[in-house]
Amino acid sequence: MDKWKYYDIIHKKHLVCNPISMEKLESLCHLLNLGKGARVLDIACGKGELLIRLAELYGISGVGVDISPYCIRECIEKLRKRAPNADIKFLEMDGAEYKPEKGELFDVAMCIGASWVFSGYKQTLRRLKEMAKPDGLIIVGEIFWRKEPCKEYLEIEGFRRNEYGTHKDNIKVGEGEDLRCLYTIVSNEDDWDNYESLQWLAADDYAKAHPEDPDVPELLERIAKEKEIYLKWRRETISWAIYVFRKLQL
Repeated sequence: MDKWKYYDIIHKKHLVCNPISMEKLESLCHLLNLGKGARVLDIACGKGELLIRLAELYGISGVGVDISPYCIRECIEKLRKRAPNADIKFLEMDGAEYKPEKGELFDVAMCIGASWVFSGYKQTLRRLKEMAKPDGLIIVGEIFWRKEPCKEYLEIEGFRRNEYGTHKDNIKVGEGEDLRCLYTIVSNEDDWDNYESLQWLAADDYAKAHPEDPDVPELLERIAKEKEIYLKWRRETISWAIYVFRKLQL
């Protein structure tokens, strides 16, 4: 089954493809207090919800990058309906290969919940820092260990113990990269349950609506495995947060 088709199906009911409530997302938008025309970069922008909300709220301009053709199509349609006059460009490409035009630096550079694009959290911070203005904001979403992971869980997810740190570690890593942590938004169990179980519901809806699709058996098998992992280990072992950093002027 095509990877991006799978993720499109299971995230069909999500506005954002991360474990965060809409109230928390809206709170983040208002906290940023951006000036009109601020330039914002969103790597792995998903459905473009955050960029478009910032355009609606502040009149920002910017660039959204995502490798999924399904996401980019939805971004473009959402932009057309909600912010047709906004100067926002959506690009279908690997975020790791994105290079700003003519060396442009952004007021805000973000990658929320997709540090795999840059092969890890620290490297994500470094790459975003390269594309942010002095004194600009860098915003990332990242997993952290809620409790010590057991060996069985690490093996089934394919994680290494040192692949992630604690919430405190994530802040310290950023501040070790000459960034000042300004604010964090941490997911709770309700956020996680909503994020995960909407995927179960979306997969079930798709299977009922498309019984002829040969990918349905694999879809249901994969989502059943994800549900088991979540309920047995993931829900108690990991959490997730958004970190807002300021790039220091050195």
